[in-house]
Amino acid sequence: MAQQPRIAMVAGETSGDLLASLLLSGMRGLWPDLQAFGIGGPQMSGQGFDAWWPSERLAVHGYSFEVLGRLAELIRMRRQLRGRLLGGPPDVFIGIDAPDFNLGLEADLRTAGIKTVHFVCPSIWAWRADRVEKIRSAADHVLCIFPFEPALLALHGIAATYVGHPLAGVIPMEPDRRAARAVLGLQDHDAVLAILPGSRSAEVQYITPRFFEAAALIHQALPAIKMIVPAVPALLNRIEQAARTCGLGDVLQVISGQSHTALAACDVTLIASGTATLEAALFKRPMVIGYRMHPLSWRLMRRKQLQPWVGLPNILCKDFVVPELLQDDATPQSLAAAVLQWFDALEQDPDRMTALHQRFTALHQSLQRNTPQLAADAIQKVLAPTA
Repeated sequence: MAQQPRIAMVAGETSGDLLASLLLSGMRGLWPDLQAFGIGGPQMSGQGFDAWWPSERLAVHGYSFEVLGRLAELIRMRRQLRGRLLGGPPDVFIGIDAPDFNLGLEADLRTAGIKTVHFVCPSIWAWRADRVEKIRSAADHVLCIFPFEPALLALHGIAATYVGHPLAGVIPMEPDRRAARAVLGLQDHDAVLAILPGSRSAEVQYITPRFFEAAALIHQALPAIKMIVPAVPALLNRIEQAARTCGLGDVLQVISGQSHTALAACDVTLIASGTATLEAALFKRPMVIGYRMHPLSWRLMRRKQLQPWVGLPNILCKDFVVPELLQDDATPQSLAAAVLQWFDALEQDPDRMTALHQRFTALHQSLQRNTPQLAADAIQKVLAPTA
């Protein structure tokens, strides 16, 4: 291995871009002049990453049905990437999340003698336990973001390291609500709802209309409420159009990005299931988790589910700490009612709010580690020549 390694990486979507950028910052502490290239997003590019394709090309919503329309494109992109990496082998390949794309690629590269690392253990403890065999064949090492995962992987002979959750180090233990509100032009006394309908194109199709219809009902009940919608820049126009279609063009404040600012500023969030729910928990915010997808994808996913919870805060707390309204249960009426219950609790049930804050603080503490350094150290060991 060269003293300054060549590192290939593939990160899917906004969350993967963030994880990979933090990993890059840790690796540059060990190897300031490393070369990093592959598939990535703007935060990775800010760390000197050479993005051959943008990470948003991997953003696919649903379990299988929605993938079909883009399957040929994804297969072609992976084939081209594989050929390019086999033609000029990196010292290590790091797949960041996106297991459906990365695990097969990692297996091929590993067979060719390239070291492979997978960052973020696929949720075999929540659904699709059959993936464990793919992980074993694909990855020399797995970097885990939840503390119970290395022991689970060890049962299957898979080397792994717990590195903490990067977001737990980025998000402060006590967020500055006042400063965040100042950035968004909000007053300290405002009742504020953050609406996060997802970062994928199909999520706009399936989730945003329900969320915005619920927002209209919430606005009827609380006319003075302020509602903030952080949108992925690529989807900003579609979300603004959805707001106008629901008659909320003058009510919803749609902003480009700034999801952390919105979560720090809000009192309650209505949020799509995914990594953003863990971010909301780290911000100690009460939330209502909602999700919808194509009915066929929903039926397939439900058959693979291993736990009663879908939202990450509930999975990690092993309890329905916050409500989940999924698929047919995610009606505008039920979503609005659940959100309004949180606003009522803010005024009338301080014990409930204190208990939620304590649960989320304990969760935050359990995930807080020096993730960039721990991950970089684990990768250095993978790259170390064997005796």
